[in-house]
Amino acid sequence: MIVLVGFMGAGKTTIGHLLAAALGLPFLDADAVIEESAGCPVPQIFADRGEPAFRALERETIAGLLDGPRSVLALGGGAVEDAATRRLLRATDVIYLHVGYDGAVARVGGDEGRPLLRRPDLAAIYRRRLAAYEAVATHTVPTDGRAPADVCRDIIGRLGTAVPRRTG
Repeated sequence: MIVLVGFMGAGKTTIGHLLAAALGLPFLDADAVIEESAGCPVPQIFADRGEPAFRALERETIAGLLDGPRSVLALGGGAVEDAATRRLLRATDVIYLHVGYDGAVARVGGDEGRPLLRRPDLAAIYRRRLAAYEAVATHTVPTDGRAPADVCRDIIGRLGTAVPRRTG
């Protein structure tokens, strides 16, 4: 399993799709799996059930996905704030896609589907999460000012021969 973590706007979904295709692996997005199983979008889960209930659902979902077939898995930006989720990640390759705060906001600034953008303490949330990303990371890969394909090649190079490559 290759897990991608990072703040919103880091490129987890875009790079995840490219990486999965390059490695011949399926791509999974934890938030999409949660939405499918819950039957509603993540912001609605937060609104209806609260963050603690969402984090518990997220942790259970991630645990199940980590036990499944080898794939590239993108986690939601806040998943690593849960201590139990961080423990789950210890046994796998975790790629931290690092994006600067200004770069993250520039990439997702107009996305109405991201309620976190309306929080007045967004910069503090970003700073708080940095340590959690670093704590779980096997590799830290910068994404600011880089094309997704370049980031993907960088990840593959860092993972080296331990990663199965597509043949033919």
